[in-house]
Amino acid sequence: MHGTKENLDLILLNVGYSELNANWNWKKIYSPFARIYYIKDGIAKTNIANQTYILEPNHLYLTPPFTEHDDECDSYFSLFYIHFYENLINKESVFDKFDFPIGIKATPLDLLLTERLLKINPDRHLRHFDPQLYDNPPTFSQYVADNNKMPLHSVVETQGILSQLMSRFLELVRIKTYDKDSRINKSLKYIHENIDKNISISDLSDAACISEDHFIRIFKNVMNQTPVRYINLKKIEKAQLLLLTTERAIRDIAFDLSIDNISYFNRVFKQYMNMTPSKYRKKYSK
Repeated sequence: MHGTKENLDLILLNVGYSELNANWNWKKIYSPFARIYYIKDGIAKTNIANQTYILEPNHLYLTPPFTEHDDECDSYFSLFYIHFYENLINKESVFDKFDFPIGIKATPLDLLLTERLLKINPDRHLRHFDPQLYDNPPTFSQYVADNNKMPLHSVVETQGILSQLMSRFLELVRIKTYDKDSRINKSLKYIHENIDKNISISDLSDAACISEDHFIRIFKNVMNQTPVRYINLKKIEKAQLLLLTTERAIRDIAFDLSIDNISYFNRVFKQYMNMTPSKYRKKYSK
């Protein structure tokens, strides 16, 4: 990756080491959190977008947030796992900007870094392996409490290790908008950096420096969806993160995203997630 500066603010949720025996099988995992795995021994599979990836020893694997996937394992399998998220305030996510490789060959340093991350965060392992039992507000509150109790030098070292591991993937990323119209690139950046605001077609066409009708036609051609649908998708992704990482009322979350009509918010959320915000929060708060 060249010509782009990134200042990553990555927050650790979990780090741990597990030895499993055909009991790492989960379907339709969909989380606002990112995952990095270092495979120590054995073989497993993960399925993303109808493509199967074999998880092999001495490799690092990255699953971006908001990526539905299935995990499969039918024999002995051991791995280090790292769960984290980006702390974003009016900033474009690195996962919005780039397509990441799923797996890369690990180096001896990658293993040392992963082991070090576990050593300085010894109590951050998962208490449950079912994603529905750990991606939820009460569990997240404990993560926040753990982070707040860490000494500054451990916080800095933790963030440094996460950034180093992510840099291994960033070295091989492809800019998502590389082959897109530069005018659409500008509009996407505007959406990502203003998702908490009421974004109009006029705002986007102004950012792209073209007429509204022309902008809509180009956007649909490049993105295979309307600007409104894309804006709503990004608002719902942000809503999912807020539902799982805060105790804020659903109405307040809608207001945070500049959606004043709670009925409309519920309707749009259900269109994308096949359930209402309250059911989504309840499902992941078991």
